[in-house]
Amino acid sequence: MLNVNGITKIFGGLTALEDVSFSVAAGSITGIIGPNGAGKTTLFNIITGLYEQTSGEIHLDEKNISFFAPEKLATLGMVRTFQNVELFGQMTVLENVMVGLHTKSKSGIISCAFQLPGQLREEKQIREKAMHWLKFTGLAAFAETRANNLPFGRGRMLEVSRALASEPRIILMDEPAAGLNSRETAELALLIGRIRESGITIVLVEHDMDLVMDICESIVVLNLGEKLAEGSPREIQENKAVITAYLGEG
Repeated sequence: MLNVNGITKIFGGLTALEDVSFSVAAGSITGIIGPNGAGKTTLFNIITGLYEQTSGEIHLDEKNISFFAPEKLATLGMVRTFQNVELFGQMTVLENVMVGLHTKSKSGIISCAFQLPGQLREEKQIREKAMHWLKFTGLAAFAETRANNLPFGRGRMLEVSRALASEPRIILMDEPAAGLNSRETAELALLIGRIRESGITIVLVEHDMDLVMDICESIVVLNLGEKLAEGSPREIQENKAVITAYLGEG
């Protein structure tokens, strides 16, 4: 479904990524791991249109999406979450998820300004869809809570809810377990499983190795901007180069 081919990124004189290639199968959960500074988030930023690569190409299905802006990628079914939770703090939980449905809205400025019947019907549908995703992620009880009043773990789930609201085909998660306790991480693992069962492909950058090994079918290892290894969790656990470079063992 997703093909990353020969991605290189140079910042000034620093090569952050060099000739990184891998593929992601539709309906799978793929993990990207590596030490701090390995280039994981830079790679995510390139795939999702926040950075432009120096060379290389990215294909979603058969379409070359290199240099597409994030909003264009969203219309094609690719969305992401961020390492740092990014919410509209003064808006309610429900309103935050409704924002995620903006790509589905067809009402124009005039119909919104005058609240014409078509716009009101669409607004109702958007609220209903947003509530569906809050129920999916276990946040329905917090629908009318202001986002900045949520505990951190719930805020992380809200960001996932908002991403899901755009009805993506593939979602990229940047360290979704960061800052979560063990119970919240277990809930996240179950949620990611439900997302995959709903037909959405998942790619995640993550430092929690227990989570990665439990839920991922394929793992890509980066080190110093280069792909060090790619394979199943067992293959990665037994890879001597990974053990040496990533785990720091001889």
